[in-house]
Amino acid sequence: MDKVKQMIFYHVTGIFVMLMLAVFSMPGADNAKVTRELAMGQVGWDVRQTQEASGDRISERPAVRTVDTRNVSEPVSRGVSRKEVTMLARAIHGEARGESLQGQAAVGAVIVNRTRSGSFPDSIDGVIFQPGAFDAVDDGQIWLDPDQKSVKAAELALSGYDPTGGAIYYWNPVTSTSRWIWSRAIITQIGEHVFAK
Repeated sequence: MDKVKQMIFYHVTGIFVMLMLAVFSMPGADNAKVTRELAMGQVGWDVRQTQEASGDRISERPAVRTVDTRNVSEPVSRGVSRKEVTMLARAIHGEARGESLQGQAAVGAVIVNRTRSGSFPDSIDGVIFQPGAFDAVDDGQIWLDPDQKSVKAAELALSGYDPTGGAIYYWNPVTSTSRWIWSRAIITQIGEHVFAK
């Protein structure tokens, strides 16, 4: 009987804590008039309101994104736009920001290689936002501002630098739980990632 009482106590306590958190995170009369300038990656009730006002019901995806409209379509080199460089840099930063420049360029090369493979979408955005393709998209890290190393890695990958030897897949062998990914033919390992065809 003591275990039943203990379980009920923990259950009621958990519900109470969740209710208190919900009450304190709701906008009240005191802060309802307070507005902030929303920025990429922020969370909170005002972000939720922005999502709902825009018709975006996917609460896991950040509603606030920064868009640099300056020279977005201006070619960087070989027909590559600044927008493509920025989006690839975001993906690299979200997926491999702890890696060396070579490791980051390798992740970028995989994305570029996918656009050319015929088995994936033929655009940088299409590959990056293919459902389930990248953890950085799924967890929202795609919207973090890339650092200079990630931008350089994106430029290298888009200019043809490919230290992977044509890989179209990569994963961290320490954290990967997919049996399917391990069936791919491994080409090389760079930093924490394995690259494969």
